[in-house]
Amino acid sequence: MILIRKSTRVLINFINMRASFKSFDNISNEKEFSSCALTLFEYQFEHNKVYRSYCDLINVNPSDVKKISEIPFLPIQFFKSHLVISNNSSPNKYFESSGTTGQICSKHYVFDLSLYHKSFEKGFELFYGNIEDYVIIALLPSYKIEHSSLVYMANELIKKTNHPLSGFYLDEWDQLKSTLEQLESKNQKTILLGVSFALLEAIEKYEWNLNNTLIMETGGMKGMRKEWIRSALHSHLKEGFGVKSIHAEYGMTELLSQAYSSADGIFYCPPWMQVSIRDPEDPFETQSFGKTGGLNIIDLANVDSCAFIATQDLGILHSDCGFEILGRFDHAELRGCNLMVV
Repeated sequence: MILIRKSTRVLINFINMRASFKSFDNISNEKEFSSCALTLFEYQFEHNKVYRSYCDLINVNPSDVKKISEIPFLPIQFFKSHLVISNNSSPNKYFESSGTTGQICSKHYVFDLSLYHKSFEKGFELFYGNIEDYVIIALLPSYKIEHSSLVYMANELIKKTNHPLSGFYLDEWDQLKSTLEQLESKNQKTILLGVSFALLEAIEKYEWNLNNTLIMETGGMKGMRKEWIRSALHSHLKEGFGVKSIHAEYGMTELLSQAYSSADGIFYCPPWMQVSIRDPEDPFETQSFGKTGGLNIIDLANVDSCAFIATQDLGILHSDCGFEILGRFDHAELRGCNLMVV
C-alpha cells in the first residue's frame, strides 16, 4: 500500500511539473526565463536518462547549478545515437533530419504536438503578426519525407492562412510565377519560404520585381550547388527578386522553436528561446559578445526531449542578443533538414 501511494505521488508530481512547463509561451522577461530554465533542467536531469548520464559524466548536479550559465548543454550528436526523451509515455510523432546516403539521421521524438504548434504559431505571430494576413508559398523541392519538422510547420502555417493560393510549389515554376504575379496585382502580403538553391533557381528562370512578397530563406544547398556566404547569397537574392531585404528562418530537427532574421542575417529568438556562444576550444566556457564560437541553445519548448543543446553551428552573439550563423565546425556532417516536402 505504501509503495502504491509513493508511486502515485511520483506520477502526480511528474504530471504537475510537466504541465507547468507547457506555458513556456507566457515567459516575458529574463527572470521568468531563468526560473523556468533552472526548473526544467532539474526535471530533465531527473527524467531524461541520456541527459542525466551526460551530466554525471561531466560531474554536474542540479544542487551545484544556481544560474542558467551553469546548465550543461547536451551535444547535439546524441540525437543521432541515443533516445533523447524526458517522457516515458508513447510519442505521437518523431522528426528526422534528412542526412545524405550513409549518414545517421537525428531523431527528435515529440509526445505532444500542441507544444510544437504553440511554439511555431506564437513565434511567427511575434515576428510577423497574424498568419491570416498572409499567403504562404513554400518552395521546398527535393525528395519527399514524412518526418520533416520544417515541412510539418510550413504545412500547418499554410492551412492557417485559409487562403486558396497558399501551398507547396515543387518544380512548378510557371505556376509559381503566375501565382506570385496574381498576388502582387492584388497587393496581397505573401511569404515565399524557400531553400537556398530553389530560390537561386527561381531568379535564374525569371525576372522578378516583388513589392508585396517577403522572401524567406531557410538555408539548405545540400550538395545541389556550391555553398554561399550568407551575405553574398542575400545580396544576390535581393537583386534577383527586386526586394530590399531577405528574411531567414533558423531551426532544426532537434528544436521545437525557430529564430527569425528580417535583414542582414541577424537572427532573434522568441522569449522562450536563448542562444549563447561557447569557446570552440573549451566547450564548458562561454564566449563574450562579438566572438566566434559554437552555438548553445536553450529551447524551453523542448519539454519532452532536452531543452539544452550544444549545436555544431558556428556563430557570433551581439550585445542585443541577435546572433549570426557563420558556418559549421570542421568534420560536422552536412545537414539537409530543409530540403524535403511531404
